[in-house]
Amino acid sequence: MSGGDQNGGDKPDTVRPAAVWPEVERAERLARGAALKWASGVFCLPEHLERLSQYRKRESQRTTSIHSRLKSVVQSYLEGVGWGLEQLREARAELREASHTLQKAGLESSRNADGVKSLEKLREVSVNHCQLLAAVSNLPRLYSVRSMVSETERLVESRRLLEAHARLMELERWQDDILWQLRGGAGHAGTAGSALSSEDEELVTAYFSGVGRLVEALGKELWAVVSSGLALARQNPTPFVSAVRIVEREEALDRALLEERGGAGGHNRPLPPGRPRCWRERFFQVLEEAVSTRFRSVSYLHTRGPGLAGHLSALQHGIMADLATVRHLLEHCVPPHYRLTGAYLRASHRCLQAHLAQVSSWELESGEIFAVLNWVLHIYSSLDMMGHPELVAEMEKEELGPLISLEGLEQLQNKYVHSVRKSVSEWMHKALEVELTDWQRDQEPDTDHEGFYLTSLPTIITQMLEENAQVALMIGESLRDQTIQMGLYEMENLLNRFREALVEFGKEHRRNPSNNKTKFYLHYLLASISNCIILKTSTESLQRQQSSRFAGQFSRTPPNPLAALDRAVRRACRLVMDQLLLELQPFVQGLVTRPWLAQGDPTPKVCQVLERHLELYGRVRPPCRQRLQEEAQWLTVVEYVRALMQKRLVCRSAEERKLLAQRMSQDDQQFRELFHGLEGEGSVPEVNPIALLPVLAEFIRLKDPGMLTLEVSGLVAKYPDISEEHVCVLLDIRGDVSRDVRGTVLDLLEQSAPPLPAGYRPIFTDILVPASSMPFCLPTAKCA
Repeated sequence: MSGGDQNGGDKPDTVRPAAVWPEVERAERLARGAALKWASGVFCLPEHLERLSQYRKRESQRTTSIHSRLKSVVQSYLEGVGWGLEQLREARAELREASHTLQKAGLESSRNADGVKSLEKLREVSVNHCQLLAAVSNLPRLYSVRSMVSETERLVESRRLLEAHARLMELERWQDDILWQLRGGAGHAGTAGSALSSEDEELVTAYFSGVGRLVEALGKELWAVVSSGLALARQNPTPFVSAVRIVEREEALDRALLEERGGAGGHNRPLPPGRPRCWRERFFQVLEEAVSTRFRSVSYLHTRGPGLAGHLSALQHGIMADLATVRHLLEHCVPPHYRLTGAYLRASHRCLQAHLAQVSSWELESGEIFAVLNWVLHIYSSLDMMGHPELVAEMEKEELGPLISLEGLEQLQNKYVHSVRKSVSEWMHKALEVELTDWQRDQEPDTDHEGFYLTSLPTIITQMLEENAQVALMIGESLRDQTIQMGLYEMENLLNRFREALVEFGKEHRRNPSNNKTKFYLHYLLASISNCIILKTSTESLQRQQSSRFAGQFSRTPPNPLAALDRAVRRACRLVMDQLLLELQPFVQGLVTRPWLAQGDPTPKVCQVLERHLELYGRVRPPCRQRLQEEAQWLTVVEYVRALMQKRLVCRSAEERKLLAQRMSQDDQQFRELFHGLEGEGSVPEVNPIALLPVLAEFIRLKDPGMLTLEVSGLVAKYPDISEEHVCVLLDIRGDVSRDVRGTVLDLLEQSAPPLPAGYRPIFTDILVPASSMPFCLPTAKCA
């Protein structure tokens, strides 16, 4: 280390590489540090120094191996660099030689420029010579062009189409040959023709301008023949056959010219003017235009309104007549690959699609929409039209699709339902007005063969809805379901208005009961109930006709006419009961009074009123007849018990209690005889209200007041809605109940207040007990 420092002091320039390449110094330090670390680990003990010579020898061998590999790598790199330099020297020599050769070629080209200019003049002379030679050789043709054009025009006018087309093809060939010769193609076979000047080309085009007019005239006559093919087929199909032959000639010529001059071989001869003509494609276009013209020929004068069905029928007959002509006559005039029947089917189908789309966009009535839907969905695919066995195969090949899309059909059906709904709503409104007018008649309602009251309303409504459903079914189940749904909505609306009309009818009668216009008020209420029963049967029938898959497809709240019917029936029954109560009220006031106890009046008059009402209820259809009878029974008993609860009669002795009980039992017997029909019809409710009267009579007849507790417990068990106030009134009516017995009975009531069983109809709940005039006094005791 000291030697190194000394040398560094004598020669300071030797440290510059370390300053220039600090990585070398850093690498050396790292190597020394690694070596020192390795040596300190290997020779950590003195006895390990014995192996120093072995380690020195091994490291020396490793160093020698590394030096040899480095030398070989450097040598291979140097050899590659030498070979690259040799290649660069050879490339420089070759480039120098090529540059000399190009300079010589440039000098030669400059010396030959004058000779090339003289050759250009010679080429122009040669081209002019070729063109003049072509003109001289074609002079006979050129002289005959105008006469040939005139002759061909006469042939076209006389419809000698095949001869005219042959002359036309010859004229076109002359024009094509002359243009090609003028371009120099004839004199330079296998080489590109020279470009023809625009003046020369315009000269030839003008000279042969008659050819273009002939093509237009021939095409016009040709398409006139094709468009009138259906008429010609029945008279003289020869012109049509000639037209088809010309079309095939043109198609073959187009194909040959395209293969010869327009292929991938790069042929330089251009196509003749106006080629390809594609007359076969034009043939089918003209056929479709002819079909469209035939459609327009069908009378449109009476298309709208009732004439639409006749128009569609005329279309049907016209299409089928034309198809028969095509299949039996025209099909034999064309090659098989034309498939003329299929082409006519396609054209007819497209024309029908466009025409029906136009018709569908009109503001159609329901009958017109039905005619369109029936024609599209049933008639068009029937055996009388496209379902014909000879046409089914063609229809399947063409894959024509529907006349009206599914979306269009849905829109038509919605328009149909909307139109029918408007009509149904108007008819229902008129029918309801007639019904309201009938209610003012000075005679009873009509009766059916079973003797039940009825009016014209249910017959009109039922018949209208059923007929609409049957008509819609002729189109399909989907339309029938929509029509039924619409009818149910309108039925619900009608019943709501009907119920409101019943309410107004009742108000008018209450304002002026003696009005002759409401003389048969009750009768028409009963007729209304019978009408609702008929409408319910019709509604259920319509609901059964709906498909099960249609359920749940309502765009809004589904119709519920049965609920509206039930509301209307309940309102009518309530009005009937109000009328019964109105007639009973004068006589009910005399029940359970002293005169009634002595003479029995006015129970017979109550029975007369009930008998007349029950007789009229017999004119109502079941089950509402039984419902009215049951309601009358409940009303009678409730009013009877209400009269009892008024305490207009309080017994003064046991004899009066016995007489009161007997009178109540007699009234009960009369009521039972009056309502005996209910049991026969099997509609007696679980809690028979008539059975209450003998129970109350027995309560009053009981001689021993001590047994009242047992009697009250039985009464509560049968009629759990009886209250403490009702029992107190019954005890007051007896007139012999002591304070102790009363307290015991009331304690029993407080302890045994059972809940109302399911299905139990309360009786006492609607009967209010009048307030006592002496609330702190008992009838049989002194004041406290």
